[in-house]
Amino acid sequence: MMELIGKKIFIRFFEDKDALALLDMQLRNSDFFQQYAPTFGNDFYTLDAKQQYISNCAQQRLADQQYTFGIFLKETGTLVGDVSLARIVRGPLQRGLLGYSLDQQYNGRGYATEAVSLAVQFAFDNLKLHRVEAGVMLRNIGSMRVLEKAGFHKEGIEQKGVKINGQWEDHQMFAIISNRN
Repeated sequence: MMELIGKKIFIRFFEDKDALALLDMQLRNSDFFQQYAPTFGNDFYTLDAKQQYISNCAQQRLADQQYTFGIFLKETGTLVGDVSLARIVRGPLQRGLLGYSLDQQYNGRGYATEAVSLAVQFAFDNLKLHRVEAGVMLRNIGSMRVLEKAGFHKEGIEQKGVKINGQWEDHQMFAIISNRN
């Protein structure tokens, strides 16, 4: 089992045993997460859906398409969020798209920044990616700060790039480039 350990949190790939904690976190944060996420179907908030999600994450990891980690508190092992590297592209691009979410009650403690930094380290050291990108809705100032503190730089505005709650939303695009390759 791979764990990447930070000062206050660690990240690791989701396992079957995490399904209930993942469901609980997403249920408690459904209104909060919905502000920044596409609309989910009714079956999204079920234990079966979380078990299938974890299984899909493992399959995508084996296919070198996506790497999804849970974010856990070092002290207690409590699941507080997730971070993923998706849309992995090889060949001359060597890039991926970063996404993350954090339980609202744990915001403002540096956990997301630490998790993003660990995921980027994994992207560059383990996956040998050259570039990691992320997009943030323009009103999500806290998420922009997370990326900036983790070393990302602003690149421009992606206009109407993601449909959130029935509306096409602009996103501030960020990137970080590896100095390792």
